Amino acid sequence: MKRFLKTDEWNIIEDRFRSSKQRASESIFSLGNGRFGQRGNFEEGYSGDSLQGSYVAGITFLDRTRVGWWKNGYPHFFSRIPNAPNWSGIYLRLIDEELDLAQWDVKSFERRLNMKEGISYRDFEVTSPKGHSLRVHVEHINSMANQNLCLIKYSVTSLNYEGKISFVPYIDGDVKHESSNFDEKMWTILKVETANEYAYLWTQTKREDTQLCTAMTYQLFKDSKELTLSPIKIEKEKLTGFSAGADVKPGERLTLIKYTALVSTLYCDRKQLVEQSIAQAQEAKSKGWELLSKAHKKVWEGIWKESDVVIDGDPEAQQGIRYNIFQLTQSYRGDDPHLNIGPKGFTGEKYGGNTQWNTELCCVPFFLLSSSKEAARNLLLYRYNHLQKAIENARKLGFKDGAALYPMVTLNGDECHNEWEITFEEIHRNNIIAYAIVQYTVMTGSMDFIVEYGLEMMIAICRFWSQRVSFSQPKQQYVILGVTGPNEYENNVDNNWYTNYSCIQTLKATLQYLELAAKNYPDQYSDLCRTTLFEQKETVRWQEIIENIYLPQEKERGIIVQHDGYMDKELNVVADIPTEERPINQHWSWDRILRSCYIKQSDVLLGLYLYDAHFDSETVRRNFQFYEPRTLHESSLSPYIHAILASRIGDMEKAYSHFLHATRLDLDDYNNEIDQGLHITSMAGSWLAIVQGFAGMRMENDTLCFHPVIPKQWNLYRFNINFRERTLQVTVEKTFLKVALLNGKELNIQVHQVVYVVSEVKELTVLMHDTFLT
Repeated sequence: MKRFLKTDEWNIIEDRFRSSKQRASESIFSLGNGRFGQRGNFEEGYSGDSLQGSYVAGITFLDRTRVGWWKNGYPHFFSRIPNAPNWSGIYLRLIDEELDLAQWDVKSFERRLNMKEGISYRDFEVTSPKGHSLRVHVEHINSMANQNLCLIKYSVTSLNYEGKISFVPYIDGDVKHESSNFDEKMWTILKVETANEYAYLWTQTKREDTQLCTAMTYQLFKDSKELTLSPIKIEKEKLTGFSAGADVKPGERLTLIKYTALVSTLYCDRKQLVEQSIAQAQEAKSKGWELLSKAHKKVWEGIWKESDVVIDGDPEAQQGIRYNIFQLTQSYRGDDPHLNIGPKGFTGEKYGGNTQWNTELCCVPFFLLSSSKEAARNLLLYRYNHLQKAIENARKLGFKDGAALYPMVTLNGDECHNEWEITFEEIHRNNIIAYAIVQYTVMTGSMDFIVEYGLEMMIAICRFWSQRVSFSQPKQQYVILGVTGPNEYENNVDNNWYTNYSCIQTLKATLQYLELAAKNYPDQYSDLCRTTLFEQKETVRWQEIIENIYLPQEKERGIIVQHDGYMDKELNVVADIPTEERPINQHWSWDRILRSCYIKQSDVLLGLYLYDAHFDSETVRRNFQFYEPRTLHESSLSPYIHAILASRIGDMEKAYSHFLHATRLDLDDYNNEIDQGLHITSMAGSWLAIVQGFAGMRMENDTLCFHPVIPKQWNLYRFNINFRERTLQVTVEKTFLKVALLNGKELNIQVHQVVYVVSEVKELTVLMHDTFLT
């Protein structure tokens, strides 16, 4: 853990310039709006170590696969969201010097991310090598009100300099994607043009036909008076921009406002692309900074009204949970089923911006419960739209008859991962998609999605499992061989418990909902059977697998066994590892990791969390006490699961510790990797740790239930959930649980076996008795 940021409930603050932390800070101060985003790079030139990163959602580059040893089934391309043209650049020049924080003397420095407003601020004082001193103030907005706009206000006050200050706002298409396999340039420059009032860069991704036009214009002010100047036009092969400035004396201020529009062929006809980008940039200028920033702030006001979590008494937890909600929301707005959420969002290049199973595990339940919008449905539609490619993916691996294996890593539905132990073996990913479909159906109380889309996906997934299992003659049971579970520190194992158990639950749920569809939606059921060529006889084998699959366990200890052979390992605990050897993935050989008992994230505990209704508290307690000491949490998906289970068994010390780990994973850089980008998808886990963990929210017999506890560090916590066209505000205090119905019809909820009616007429207040307190 390497904390260097100040604690503030609504702001992320770095109070001095740290060149050694530059990449980490660029990740932390990233901005986005669902359609595009960028790392927190400096707008001015910076010659120090930096990862310049700007990204546009939905635009891909097919990077040729690079492996040392090719295997049948490997994809030929690794899809990436390419590092886009740099649209935020503003060079700042004096007569014969250019601002560079790596070379100039930084007297004071603060950058602040205001999460309430969604605006990044930066203030610093610098002195050039020739002794010229300036005070600089920067505001940066990626507009949530108009998702094609980036707005930057860059103000410079002379402290002792007399002469001309010039701004050079530019768009640079000569960008490098640092993690590309063959160091290729990913964009073709179609056209560059600079006119008196605007400039634009028109580009197209190589090997793809998606186009992006980035256009800009600007305003220049001296103190509060706008200047009308004829700028110097800059037009190069891959760069466009202006040079504009004025003479200043000490105490005078120049301000440049840069208006940039990013328009792609994902949302605009290519024949109108250039025209639209120019028009939107100029329209932004005509509206002006104040009007545009006000509209942006208003959107954030609405977001926080709906999704804010209040924690009283713990500023670090409060800052962390708001930061995670902020980053999740600006990474994905939920309005386009063609988009999804990369593990790093718009904050770095690792994982290529591709979708993984993190989305269904963490983000679908977050958006399903925290937002009234159709975000969760669109995330599931994303998978439905890729169903035929999932069937094709399975066919390439030898499966047939409409079996589907969803890709481990993808942007467009094609598998693009090429590590055999992941690509071919981490097949549990299929089940979390089925799980998310069922959760959506249960929490919305509607069969519409599962009947129209979900069952078609679930049938294809069940067909995969029907072919993937083997029948063991010695065991006289079905087994699943040669897999990698969620714990990627063990590869190519047999009978990973989580994989086997989630396979059963997928088959069971599919049978259940097929029966309901046949009974209650006969027309849609007939269409489904015709579309999928589904025959009832398939279910005979599914039922046989359900009843006869092997699930490893250790009866003497009363625990579930992670996989065959796990108990043969030396069962050490994490506390035995020297601190200087953590994280082990940065210090140990892969061979040593695979032979150890240490767990990246616990497969067994994940299963106990997802299928919590199937296991009593004692079963959870025994397994938690065995696996928790052996879990390293070197996966971002791990800490929040442990926080939820620890809450369930009443171990509040561990519940709080794991919650803080999940919540401040990036802010405090627990795993020493924040320079690569944030853990966007797992950020939803910290929200789930409050709602499903501390508040104990779950469904029981089609009733919304709460089993609340409160950490001793807190005075209260409060959150909203959207449930079946209702918005509930839940407040947990030391002595009371309060539930208010903010909108929608009255409903029944259950608090520790007692059913209450919640209506808009009166807030429900339930006394917190001893079983609630910790």
